[in-house]
Amino acid sequence: MERITYQDIPNGMFENLRTIEDSIINSTLDRKLIEMIRLRTAQINGCAYCVDMHYKELKHFGETELRLSSLCVWEETPYFSEKERVVLSFTETLTNLKSSPISQALFDELTSHFSKEEICYLTLTISQSNTWNRLMKTFEFTPGKYIVSE
Repeated sequence: MERITYQDIPNGMFENLRTIEDSIINSTLDRKLIEMIRLRTAQINGCAYCVDMHYKELKHFGETELRLSSLCVWEETPYFSEKERVVLSFTETLTNLKSSPISQALFDELTSHFSKEEICYLTLTISQSNTWNRLMKTFEFTPGKYIVSE
């Protein structure tokens, strides 16, 4: 049972978040990479609604079952590129934010694969995913109902 239904959400709240989503989607970041970030963030935060959504989105974009089932243990597998590994490390670091800044070593790894503009969008993607996870965990939207739109 949802605590807060879609109809209970204040006018403009989701629309404003979707404007940010459009900015992310229209960036130069690869859509599959964006969805991988979103799925990993949802896994870390234990957000069933978002795990369901981003798993389905990644399947839609052609992601393999092997990589999907291994995302939660990505460090122990050979299935992810160096670029993806850096992004997953950044995703975990930013999602499990501590009081210290992001390490220079991690930032340097990011700059070896991404422009500063792309790092801005990666940061926004991770932050936005965490926002959605927190909303869904509070509202308790029912997982399993998400349908990928074509």
